[in-house]
Amino acid sequence: MRLLLLTHSFNSLSQRLFGVLRALGHTVSVELDIADAVTEEAVQMFKPDVVLAPFLKRRIPETVWAQTICLVVHPGIPGDRGPSALDWAITRGDAQWGVTVLQAVHEMDAGEVWAWEPFPVRFGATKSSLYRREVTQTAVAAVLRALDRFTHGGLQPAAHDSPRSIGTWNPLMPQAARRIYWPTDSTATILQKIAAADGSPGVLDTLFNLPCRLFDAHPASEQVVAVFSDQEPGSVLARRGPALLRRTLDGAIWIGHVRQEDATPSQPTPAQSPATNALKLAATRVFSAQSAALPEMPVPLMREDGDWDELRYREFGPAGACVGWLDFEFHNGAMSERQCQRLRDALRWVRTRSTQVLVLAGGQEFFSNGIHLHDIEAAQRVASDSAADASMRNINAMDDVALEVITLTDRITVAALHGNAGAGGCFLALAADVVWAHASVVLNPHYKNMGNLYGSEYWTYSLPRRIGEAASRALMQERLPLTASDAVSRRLVDTSFGEGAQDFGEQALERALALAATHNLTQCLAKKQAQREQDEAHKPLADYRAEELQRMHRNFYGFDPSYHVARHHFVYRKPHAWTPRHLASHR
Repeated sequence: MRLLLLTHSFNSLSQRLFGVLRALGHTVSVELDIADAVTEEAVQMFKPDVVLAPFLKRRIPETVWAQTICLVVHPGIPGDRGPSALDWAITRGDAQWGVTVLQAVHEMDAGEVWAWEPFPVRFGATKSSLYRREVTQTAVAAVLRALDRFTHGGLQPAAHDSPRSIGTWNPLMPQAARRIYWPTDSTATILQKIAAADGSPGVLDTLFNLPCRLFDAHPASEQVVAVFSDQEPGSVLARRGPALLRRTLDGAIWIGHVRQEDATPSQPTPAQSPATNALKLAATRVFSAQSAALPEMPVPLMREDGDWDELRYREFGPAGACVGWLDFEFHNGAMSERQCQRLRDALRWVRTRSTQVLVLAGGQEFFSNGIHLHDIEAAQRVASDSAADASMRNINAMDDVALEVITLTDRITVAALHGNAGAGGCFLALAADVVWAHASVVLNPHYKNMGNLYGSEYWTYSLPRRIGEAASRALMQERLPLTASDAVSRRLVDTSFGEGAQDFGEQALERALALAATHNLTQCLAKKQAQREQDEAHKPLADYRAEELQRMHRNFYGFDPSYHVARHHFVYRKPHAWTPRHLASHR
């Protein structure tokens, strides 16, 4: 079939569908939903059998849906309507939810249901996490069912297996429904409110008497709460990594990220829309002066369950066949200079542990997405700093992390991708000896979409050693996402197993333990060390790094501002003016 993906942005769900549908032999092109006239033109040019809309923020024009079958993917069960489907489901505490594929008509989300699939709502999951994992996986199944019915049933959808219902329109959830009442709300209630607003729009609140939106919340351990048991609910108590600790009625929570409101009394920011000039950043960065006066509460890298931090290390298996497991759960996969330095230091400490295999597990949502563009953009507001300088510091810090992995030659290193990876995050994974992923993972192994960035992380060393020089050059020019199966076929990923992050993690540990107990592990490590010495003699890693950074210096400081423009548009979510040509094949 000829399928046109019409989408507000080429997000994780759109990318997953793009890869799956192409793998099934469909001809797929993409048009970003910019204007009705642009959509009409795309349909005339591409002549699709079906327009598939995985992520829209406005209606498809009647001039399109009246002439071509348009199927909309809605993250809700049949009968649910409105733009805040997941927000309301989490707020209500629904145990089950689903994804519906319905035909576009005049009323939004009111067309005939072609297919739907249910999923259990993971306890404690944020809206973004549910969307990236359960919604995306379920949407793929529902879309494939809908398309199968189209091909076998002509232009009429098959009889649906549940009653057709228009249901009630649920409006955009207002901030009034998200408001936190610190003196009376329980920890669970506050976490639920922040979880339902994760990603966007956040929960409007105050910190240090300044308005901001709260994101990325985690419960504090009983030991932490006991230290501040006499403090009033709402009090800001301590700091850890990016987060601030805030007392609740019956406990405390860590607030990892905030977006400060820049409203003024004369020009208030609308309560339901993000501030136009503010960035989502680590809470301790936004309120750096206030945070400096708070006590720091660090935790050991190797610790028991229950005490939150971005980094955690564990060990499994007996002596002589031991697996080290390093989690780095960085919000949205972005790695700031500070976070890179913490991960580098963790890797240096891990070297002192007597293990045979080290698993770099990344985060549950993302393995890594490379340098922290929001953090870099914020550097422009700091006296004596600049986005170019911050970019160079950040990429050097990322390089330091990759170098630690590449030169860790006394054990096998495994990159276990529980979530998606993009740009420098992909090449951080390729620094490991072995790369594993599960079926739902999407990789974007390129940099050029961010204003023609050249990239570093030693990719000019790690990528050709896996797939060869010619294939590396071709891959870096493509700018297209790869599914896990695509990545396996192109040798970026060694193997793919499991459908989702949870079963993948369990199987990854089993495989890592088996790898640590391999009878010829000593010979494998000797071969690895000899190869690294041979590679270093042929061309030192320092030379690869210097060449990459020379190219990136042009991106950051050169006459072409493409990177700075692309970064600015990305972090402020500026609307697209056109669809990139590598996506819009019909153009």
